[in-house]
Amino acid sequence: MKALKHLNKYFYKYRFRLIIGVIITIVAKIFALFTPRLVGASINVVSDRLDGKITEEVFRAELMTNILYLIGAAIVAGLFTFLMRQTIINVSRYIEYDLKNEIYKHYQVLSLNFYKTNRTGDLMNRISEDVGKVRMYVGPAIMYTINTVTLFTVAIIYMVSTAPKLTMYTLLPLPILSVAIYKLSKQINTRSTIVQQSLSTLSTYAQETFSGISVIKSYNIEARIATEFDNLSSENRQKQINLTKVQALFFPMMILLIGISNLIVVYIGGMQYMNGEIEDIGTIAAFLIYVNMLTWPVAVVGWVTSLVQQAEASQERINEFLNTEPEIKNNISAITPVKGDIEFKDVSFVYPDTNIEALKDVSFKLKSGETLAILGKTGSGKSTILDLIGRLYDVDKHKILIDDKPISDLNLYSLRDSIGYVPQDAFLFSDTIRNNIKFGKEEATDEDVIQAATNAKVHENIVKFKNGYDTILGERGITLSGGQKQRISIARAIIKRPEILLFDDCLSAVDTETEEKILKNLVKLTKDKTTIIVSHRVSSAKNADHIIVLDDGVVIQSGTHENLISVEGYYQELYTKQLSEKEIH
Repeated sequence: MKALKHLNKYFYKYRFRLIIGVIITIVAKIFALFTPRLVGASINVVSDRLDGKITEEVFRAELMTNILYLIGAAIVAGLFTFLMRQTIINVSRYIEYDLKNEIYKHYQVLSLNFYKTNRTGDLMNRISEDVGKVRMYVGPAIMYTINTVTLFTVAIIYMVSTAPKLTMYTLLPLPILSVAIYKLSKQINTRSTIVQQSLSTLSTYAQETFSGISVIKSYNIEARIATEFDNLSSENRQKQINLTKVQALFFPMMILLIGISNLIVVYIGGMQYMNGEIEDIGTIAAFLIYVNMLTWPVAVVGWVTSLVQQAEASQERINEFLNTEPEIKNNISAITPVKGDIEFKDVSFVYPDTNIEALKDVSFKLKSGETLAILGKTGSGKSTILDLIGRLYDVDKHKILIDDKPISDLNLYSLRDSIGYVPQDAFLFSDTIRNNIKFGKEEATDEDVIQAATNAKVHENIVKFKNGYDTILGERGITLSGGQKQRISIARAIIKRPEILLFDDCLSAVDTETEEKILKNLVKLTKDKTTIIVSHRVSSAKNADHIIVLDDGVVIQSGTHENLISVEGYYQELYTKQLSEKEIH
């Protein structure tokens, strides 16, 4: 139960609703327990009439009174049972809502490295399947536990006060039940954890399959993927069956033990009545009803125990992520405006998940309004510099300064709000083109959207679509070409008018003519913005104020375009090669 302590804050939050629900539950069960006593009393009335102890008029009057009481008690019990569900079950939905939001908000603050080491399907399973298991604990499990405790308390008090010896014999099977529940609960907890882990694996595989469906179809491996998914499904099915086998032992055991209790009531109660130890035959009838009323609560003990064990296993998985501390923390609460001066001082960086040294003693300085171009081979560390400026990672050695302050001394959200970032792999959401562009600035007008799209040279493409800017994109923008996705991503960045613009090889899917037009527009838009352009084309870098060339994380060349083409090295070779290919105009 240790993992479930995390939910105590929610129980406290909704304590008044829960207290009212508990009171309603107790009242509902008390009225429901009037039935056995009234039935017993009615049988005694019939017995007395048959023995001639009462007259016909008294018989009819008492019997009618008991019937009316029975109807009234049933109506009141039914009404309060309805109210009970409206309170306790509703609280479980509120807690489910709060817990999902807590998990989602925590996901948002976790560092990028967390998402590199955990699979999307597993993240989704914990916020859906695992939270669903927890909801069953905070709702039905609590409600039926209160039901059971109330029912047992009131019923046993009456039974003991009426026939102590018969009660003792009737309840003999319960200790056996308690031991069985304890043994089976441990098995349920273990197997529930295995099932949830298996579901995470299955969800992850399905998510990756749907995301990569175009690759699967192009390689014609649908049959192989289907076979692998079938194997995972079969494994999951077997684990579910293993769990169900243990759970299935509860109900037959309950029915058996309750049946034994009924036999004890009939035999022992009958013998006591014949020996005069029990005066009224109605007492035996009442005991039989009590025992059968306890059948469901006793059976529920097993079900509730199963729910609690599954919830504990799920909450433990949830806590594993909730207890994960974000590696990147906001150290400054005060808003810190950013002008755009950037300086790297002998910065080195090693990726924590792979231990790859991406940067080695990299240094450069960029004033607000200047443009830096970064070139280099694949894996040379170009994108890493952009990630460090956005503080997606913290540096291992030396400093990154923004406006002459260590980057960690800036408000994290102010820093990122001042950055417009265009990744190499443009990510678009399953929404309209308009909303994808406005993602960078929600309050932007339609005129702002059109202007940004025009500057990114994608407006003419958009207006040709049937629904124009209201065109709904497929997942990750799959309905667009690579160049269109990159240009919409550029429009999304520049509409913010941020102080710092980061372009990560975002024109790689664009032809050289369109690239030139976009770059001319960007020169106008970024004249007072600090801009860093990562590219493999000299055409994207030639107009920059500063150019650095990276190789294996080390700066091997730096200078202006005119300087670098005049000296032997990577930049001159790349310039000559691309010039011969007529990529530079």
